[in-house]
Amino acid sequence: MQGGDRYTLWEKGTEGYDLIQYHTEKQTSKVLIEAKELIPQGEEKPLRIEQYSWSADERKVLLFTNSKRVWRSNTKGDYYVFDLDSRRLKQLGKALPSSSLMFAKFSPDNSQVAYVSDFNLYVEDYRNGEIRQLTTDGTSKVINGTFDWAYEEELACRDGFRWSPDGKKIAFWQIDASNTKTFYMINNTDSIYASLIPLQYPKVGEAPSAAKVGTVTVESAEIQWVDLPGDPSQHYLPRMQWHENDLLITQLNRKQNTLKLWRKKEGAQPTLLYTEKDQAWVDVIHTDLTASWVVDDMPVVDKGQAVLKTNETDGWRHLYKINLNDGAQTLFSPGEYDLARMYTMDQKQKYMYVNASPKNNTQRYLYRLSLDGKGTLKRMTPAAYEGVNVYNVSPNGKYAVHTHTSANSPATIQLIRTKDHRSIANLVDNNELKEKLIALKMPKATFFKVTTEEGIEMDGRIVKPVDFDPNKKYPVLFYVYGEPWGQTAVDDWSMRSLWERMLVQKGYIAITMDNRGTPTLKGREWRKSIYRKVGILNARDQAMAAKEVLKWDFIDEDRVAVWGWSGGGSMTLNLMFQYPEIYKTGMSIAPVANQLTYDNIYQERYMGLPSENKEDFIAGSPVTHAKGLQGNLLLVHGTGDDNVHYQNAEMVINELIKHNKQFQMMAYPNRSHGIWEGANTSRHLFTLLTQYLENHVKAGGVERPEAMKN
Repeated sequence: MQGGDRYTLWEKGTEGYDLIQYHTEKQTSKVLIEAKELIPQGEEKPLRIEQYSWSADERKVLLFTNSKRVWRSNTKGDYYVFDLDSRRLKQLGKALPSSSLMFAKFSPDNSQVAYVSDFNLYVEDYRNGEIRQLTTDGTSKVINGTFDWAYEEELACRDGFRWSPDGKKIAFWQIDASNTKTFYMINNTDSIYASLIPLQYPKVGEAPSAAKVGTVTVESAEIQWVDLPGDPSQHYLPRMQWHENDLLITQLNRKQNTLKLWRKKEGAQPTLLYTEKDQAWVDVIHTDLTASWVVDDMPVVDKGQAVLKTNETDGWRHLYKINLNDGAQTLFSPGEYDLARMYTMDQKQKYMYVNASPKNNTQRYLYRLSLDGKGTLKRMTPAAYEGVNVYNVSPNGKYAVHTHTSANSPATIQLIRTKDHRSIANLVDNNELKEKLIALKMPKATFFKVTTEEGIEMDGRIVKPVDFDPNKKYPVLFYVYGEPWGQTAVDDWSMRSLWERMLVQKGYIAITMDNRGTPTLKGREWRKSIYRKVGILNARDQAMAAKEVLKWDFIDEDRVAVWGWSGGGSMTLNLMFQYPEIYKTGMSIAPVANQLTYDNIYQERYMGLPSENKEDFIAGSPVTHAKGLQGNLLLVHGTGDDNVHYQNAEMVINELIKHNKQFQMMAYPNRSHGIWEGANTSRHLFTLLTQYLENHVKAGGVERPEAMKN
């Protein structure tokens, strides 16, 4: 609030959670809303608040509750407005179905709220409850103000409308999925008769859903569509923002290797401001540790005459200023290093706070980047915070919420002053968890580099048993991912840390390494060398690096296991099938077994179009190499996986049967890609993995023959 000079937290009080406002610098506080004020009429308990946002005047707050899941996230629910002046709580959209409202936000003058319900856009005067429907053609196929499955999953697009600065118009996306084919999942367990679950899902080679942007006048509901050149079903429109009364719209071609930035002025045709091309693909959402799923507007500078944007045209992800009149570019971050992401400019707009790590690809730190044209980069994160550091910087750039984690320490969160990184308040210290971990005698993670026989240097992370004996040989479990959507050898406390270290306590060595194609901060060539080679180049890098690791005296080359999930599940299959002389046991979870079954946005971005190079999709697919299986394989998949469809499991199963390859299989009924729904599911899954590993790869160190001679 107030640009960052105030902030709010929900804190438990006597009757529920109260909303407390803090003075950021002084840390004085006051209660803004008591829990008892959030009891709807006719109810007995306060609302359970899941998200909240403020009006521009910060006198009214939007409260989101009773949410329902839409694919990955709970984006449907009920909204209430609480007025700090009248102390009144009022529900929005009472005439609409329960838990159907999405992405509600106040108008700039604080008088109205816009939201989406049932694929249409609405505006409500929250004071008198008057509701106006701004679009009327919304269906499950014509989607206004939000997005289809593929846009949400692969372009991080969910909230599909924006108020104009003057509050007179709303710009919104319309996605026409009428020609997108339906994929059906089957629910066999909720009834004695199976039911079909339809899913709009554009597979590789299928045209994208047609996308266009329009503006609707709030008073009249008149819609004007932006006339962008090209076939709407052969492009993507992943970003849009208002600039004064103009629209800035980002357009990607079908192959996603050409990005165009358009400026649409009132009453005029859109003009092309800027074009960015890449022989592989152009990144719209940076798949970096610090920026996944983040959708930010481009910062505006030079009194509205320019915006800031990153690109990789010189081989590194750098920050550029783009003039909004002629598209001229000015480089702000020269040097052979990548920016992980932008945060916020300081209050006087002399600096941009960014995340980077020029010296260590496994870590991330806060830097201050000069906007004076000299490109001076100054590290702000103190040396004491070694590891991964992520920041939520206040709009005025004066403060930040700093989250620090490392490979051997879970997250701590503090409020800091950005100019000197001085701690103002500890928000989360995790001391109780840390004490429990100490009592468990946790094995420590360390980092290494390995160079393959082909000259590729890869970062690796290793965890050895606490009682490690260098005179013994240990079994090794490789964790893999290896695609452009994730980095694994990082100095952070990951989701898999506890399970991994429990296995290490049993006598395994745990290793993960990042091959070419992963989103490390090693430059464009590293990240994009995987283009059209997913399943080939990345699998080879992993195998060749594993060969070097197996030369270490303490690694038992006869006890080598590998596991991974999603893209890592695909990698596991490819390693087991293509390099059976290295990997003896594999556990593959939710893999893409056939690249032609996955969605068009992701797979075409990294592989091209099947109409042009189908042979690359086939060569990189695990199902193509299934006949090469020699070791022990466990295949796990959820039958309700809307992301990587269960058909992938059945395709690779058929191929394994064809070649008389024996394996084990576990299907989780109606579970999605994360395999977490239902009682005891996560525990069951990881118990399964643990037991399979123990049954096929004996734990513990054994004396090396040469050590015994000594």
